[in-house]
Amino acid sequence: MYLIFVLPYCLLCLPQSAVFNKHKPWIETTYHGIVTENDDKVLLDPPLIALDKDAPLRYAESFEVTLTKEGEICGFRIHGQNVPFEAVVLDKSTGEGVIRAKDKLDCELQKEHTFTIQAYDCGEGPDGANMKKSHKATVHIQVNDINEYSPVFKEKSYKATVIEGKKYDSILKVEAVDADCSFQFSQICNYEIVTPDVPFTIDKDGYIKNTEKLSYGKERMYKLTVTAYDCGKNRASEDVLVKISVKPTCKPGWQGFNKRIEYEPGTGSLALFPSMHLETCDEPITSIQASIELETNHIGKGCDRDTYSEKSLHKLCGASTGTVELLPAPSSSANWTVGLPTDNGHDSDQVFEFNGTQAIKVPEGVVSTTLKEPFTISVWMRHGPGAHEKETILCNSDKTEMNRHHYSLYVHNCRLILLLRQDPSEAENYKPAEFHWKLDQVCDKEWHHYVLNVEFPTVSLFVDGTTFEPFLVTEDYPLHASKIETQLTIGACWQENSGHENDTETVSEPAPGGNARMAQFFRGNLAGLMIRSGKLENKKVIDCLYTCKEGLDVQLPEEVASAVKVEFNPNQSSLTVEGDDIDAFDKVMQHISYLNSRQFPTPGIRHLRVSTAVKCFNEETCVSVPDVEGYVMVLQPEEPKISLSGIDHFARGAAEFESQEGVTLFPELRIVSTITREVEADAEPEVTEGTVVSEEIMHNLDTCEVTAVGDELDGEHESLEVDLAQLQQRGLEMSSSNLGLVITGVNTMANYEQVLHLIRYKNWHTEALFDRKFKLVCSELNGRYISNDFKVEVNVIHTASPVEHANNAMVQPNFINPVHHASVDLSGHNLVNAHQASVVPSAATIVIVVCVSFLVFMIILGVFRIRAAHQRTMRDQENGKENEMDWDDSALTITVNPMETYEDQHSSEEEEEEEEEESEDGEEEDDITSAESESSEDEEGGEPEDQQGASRQQQLEWDDSTLTY
Repeated sequence: MYLIFVLPYCLLCLPQSAVFNKHKPWIETTYHGIVTENDDKVLLDPPLIALDKDAPLRYAESFEVTLTKEGEICGFRIHGQNVPFEAVVLDKSTGEGVIRAKDKLDCELQKEHTFTIQAYDCGEGPDGANMKKSHKATVHIQVNDINEYSPVFKEKSYKATVIEGKKYDSILKVEAVDADCSFQFSQICNYEIVTPDVPFTIDKDGYIKNTEKLSYGKERMYKLTVTAYDCGKNRASEDVLVKISVKPTCKPGWQGFNKRIEYEPGTGSLALFPSMHLETCDEPITSIQASIELETNHIGKGCDRDTYSEKSLHKLCGASTGTVELLPAPSSSANWTVGLPTDNGHDSDQVFEFNGTQAIKVPEGVVSTTLKEPFTISVWMRHGPGAHEKETILCNSDKTEMNRHHYSLYVHNCRLILLLRQDPSEAENYKPAEFHWKLDQVCDKEWHHYVLNVEFPTVSLFVDGTTFEPFLVTEDYPLHASKIETQLTIGACWQENSGHENDTETVSEPAPGGNARMAQFFRGNLAGLMIRSGKLENKKVIDCLYTCKEGLDVQLPEEVASAVKVEFNPNQSSLTVEGDDIDAFDKVMQHISYLNSRQFPTPGIRHLRVSTAVKCFNEETCVSVPDVEGYVMVLQPEEPKISLSGIDHFARGAAEFESQEGVTLFPELRIVSTITREVEADAEPEVTEGTVVSEEIMHNLDTCEVTAVGDELDGEHESLEVDLAQLQQRGLEMSSSNLGLVITGVNTMANYEQVLHLIRYKNWHTEALFDRKFKLVCSELNGRYISNDFKVEVNVIHTASPVEHANNAMVQPNFINPVHHASVDLSGHNLVNAHQASVVPSAATIVIVVCVSFLVFMIILGVFRIRAAHQRTMRDQENGKENEMDWDDSALTITVNPMETYEDQHSSEEEEEEEEEESEDGEEEDDITSAESESSEDEEGGEPEDQQGASRQQQLEWDDSTLTY
């Protein structure tokens, strides 16, 4: 027990030098402080206090306590570069201290400060030996802002220009800034117009607008004083001056634009904007961009193109051989498209409509059973979003039993798919069979031109002249060998309705309401479906087929060519003009023109739109130029009148019809095309106002058709022929049938005329043939312009032997020329016009009837003369018996020349016959011919003429009444 109480006292009694500084001071690890600028006191959290376990103990009052400096905190040390703070010890024994700023702080220069601090004790003994340091603590001090700065405007003054009579959402914006560092004092909370009684207001963001419409006559310039306040309610140190100028009304936009522009066909390029210029209202313009769009989607298949048959267009573009047209215009030689609905609203541009229930079968022989590779399929198609079923454009499938699709082109979910199954081969390996293209054009309800070049195993697709690669190609086995015939169909696929599965193809049931043997019907429009076997279409031909015959054009003047940039789209229906010089820009716009290269363009409206964007020096749209809209009115072209003329009625001997050469039907045919127009008196002074004149023009023809009128041609004994070598030399083609023949191909009227001169008609059995009639019709632009019906009647002259009569009294007199013994050539003699040919008898019939009538008349006349002579002889004999002294004149015979009477009668009958024939040209009689009427008149007039002849004979007898004996 004594030891326990004694030891403490002994420790207290130890000398001071015996106490050791064993422990380091301790402080917090992190401090956060706040100091207001322009103040030096920092408020720390937590407070700055350093603790040391070596701090001296304090005992009860009964004991004497001696304090030593061990355990005292002598100071704090700040670590960091250019730290504007210092740490001070307030009480060494308690370790309490503070941090304060050395100088005034500026929040605008630095908002936050970070540094480290360390505490250290006083060490041992009077010299502070063995001093201990605490760990380093991090101090973060934020400098609080005071609203010491006022707002300052960015500009010394502001200017703006407005147009009278308009209220603006914003005229201009003024902007002030505040240098204070805090959000509260640096933000501008309000702007104010100091100038009283002005028609303007300003919002908190500095946008100035007018409160009423301004008038140039009332005030040309407004001067406003504007001030600003920060969120600490400090007002701007200096107000700013705003000048707003009022300009008289100026409307930026295109001036001198004609809304309606008339285009006369055949006049070449027509300037669309000859006097147009851009009004910018004196704004400082840095760039101008204008877009001119010509809308032609409603014309034909997207624009104006030649409406010849697709086969003719392929020839014109260079694809001269191997092309087969699968959707031709209905005709006598190509009639499988007769039942399809057509769109006749596009100037004979043959467009076929498929509504999901129609399809056609292509006759055998039009396309070879197996396509010879390489081959090309081309088609115009307009198709919109449809059902999710397959829609077949073209399909070649088995006629019976197997239902295999050999090749087909169809649409499915806005994808164009070509199925091409390979023929049986030795190697039964997988081969590419289906080629898929996913295209927006398939379902956009617009016309597009598709060309597929197939050279297995690759297939290239061109859409409107642009190449597309398939995104998916699937493979399949080649077809199994079979002897089943195939059927080519358009608009659907031909297949049995048994639903039979084979060869990895499943045949679906036919569409409801459709043909029981058709499936996968197409819904849309098709035109110009062609197959070219053995060759591929090159890019030049494809571009030629797609290129429009109308579009925009521009001839850049040399002085502005470098200042303005012009770009066209592929079909030249739109162009973009860019530049920075207004004068040069106006000149280019004035040289933009519309061009239609067709001789007979499609009439109607082409809408026109000009969109313009203008930028100023600040790269913003400072001037708003409204779009202008108008239209080009393509006037109706003068319709050509195609006239066919020549010999329309002639006769030939039967031997010519049966000869090797046959009979030329149109030996002197002429093809002339004319237009009529009204001549203005100003253009031709010698012509009165409103005079209509006819002018001959030259253009092409694309079809001439010769058809038999009445009975169809019988191929066993008659035919129409033409020199095929001459046709090929002129690039024309011929097809024939029992109706006649058709010559097709785009060529000049002169070449068609020469070819038609070569058409011959042959007939090997002419015994029962007396006449044959034919009709010729020519047309241009796929039937848009059609000629007159030129009808030709050919008579067959039969040669007969003279008839031997038993009765001499019935023998024909020697002085009568037997008309029917001569082969009369009536070529060049136009007996009747084309309309009368069906009612009035032919010339040969009239001649025969006249001859027979005249023969009967002469026989009757001879009988009467013989009878009269016999009676006169008997009377003379009786007179001789009574008076023998009379002059014996029994032997006296006076013969009357019958030719005198015949010639007089014959000449009069010829005159009557000519009058009859002339009257027949103007009148149509139903049952009685001129020859029958004439013969009846001859029979009625026979007796008076006989009496007249007898009286003449009596006058010639000897007058012996005055003789004396």
